[in-house]
Amino acid sequence: MGVPDRELGHQLPAPVTVRIFGSLRPACEAAGRPFVFEVDVADEGVSGTDLAVSLGLPADKIEGVFVNHTVCAMGDTIRPGDRIAFVPYDAPGPHRVFLGLYDAGKSAR
Repeated sequence: MGVPDRELGHQLPAPVTVRIFGSLRPACEAAGRPFVFEVDVADEGVSGTDLAVSLGLPADKIEGVFVNHTVCAMGDTIRPGDRIAFVPYDAPGPHRVFLGLYDAGKSAR
């Protein structure tokens, strides 16, 4: 039996924690996936759009993504260990503006 990577000083890659909200949830249900789950991404990261597509989510219905509690555009990079939440365009209006989703969605177009 070998020595675990942590004992050798190697850092094991951390998965991305994904949360799904609102009208995106039926896509999770159809895939038999929970609304909160973990997924591995490459060390160099992946765009929010590419990750959404790989998860079977309708990327054209996602206005923005929270990455570590900060609103980002879908083209921004998600890296191992990040905690993300995909938010659809149909989130209630005032929340979209106050949270910065409206601007994130505009920058993705």
